[in-house]
Amino acid sequence: MPVVYIIGDSTVENNTPPFRGWGWALPRFLAEDVKVENHAKSGRSTRSFLDEGRFDPVHKAMKAGDVLLIQFGHNDEKDDAERHTDPDSSYRDFLRYYCRAAMEKGALPVLLSPVSRRLYVGDGSLLYTHGEYPAAVKAVAQELHVPFLDLKTASRKLYLSASPEETEKLFVVLKPGEHPDFPEGHEDKTHFNAFGAEKIAGLVAGMMEEEPRLKRYMKNPKGAISMKFLITGFDPFGGETVNPSWEAVSRLPDTIGGYRLTKLQIPTVFGLAA
Repeated sequence: MPVVYIIGDSTVENNTPPFRGWGWALPRFLAEDVKVENHAKSGRSTRSFLDEGRFDPVHKAMKAGDVLLIQFGHNDEKDDAERHTDPDSSYRDFLRYYCRAAMEKGALPVLLSPVSRRLYVGDGSLLYTHGEYPAAVKAVAQELHVPFLDLKTASRKLYLSASPEETEKLFVVLKPGEHPDFPEGHEDKTHFNAFGAEKIAGLVAGMMEEEPRLKRYMKNPKGAISMKFLITGFDPFGGETVNPSWEAVSRLPDTIGGYRLTKLQIPTVFGLAA
């Protein structure tokens, strides 16, 4: 049985409610004969994940035919010596290490740019928050000829498809008294709730579906289609602005903008029942 291993930080890890990372939701998009082991851990960077020995069990267990999904960056940006890496040097070196370790075992490494944060300025513009790290991920992927999934861009487009208020539905945003761990409320601009984790996992799965080397690990032909729906102008959050019924969605053509649509994929995105 092939295994998809995942390493990364809090935006990826399974976590506990009200927090969820996209790695928690990814298994529902993969084929039934694919096992998922999510080793991502909150607060870790490419450096600290390795230094703490968290990669050791993954390295030992990987075998030919497995996949290693790698998404770091949020904590590599931090200033402390235990986690910080330079996007032009050490960050790339650690990414190369993970990729080569997988390739030596016959597994396929997959590099993802760090998922975007939800940070807006006064006029509602969405900030770029990862500096040169996403470009470094892409450069290493090109250098090593491994798949690159641009999650930074995909998630940014997802956020921009809705208002800042609507994007709160993806993140851990709590009112006072809503959750016992946050009696005064909580507004998170980085970490996802279960709904958000599912949407981001959908973006990841959609990009995996389009990568020839990853197609065999996906539920076929399900591949997540949330990014493709953004092109049609539908609201991926099912908000009041656009809240299509199943009857309305079922009348869509088979293809839109060159993308194939199926009744199987449509309710997965909108949470509708056929």
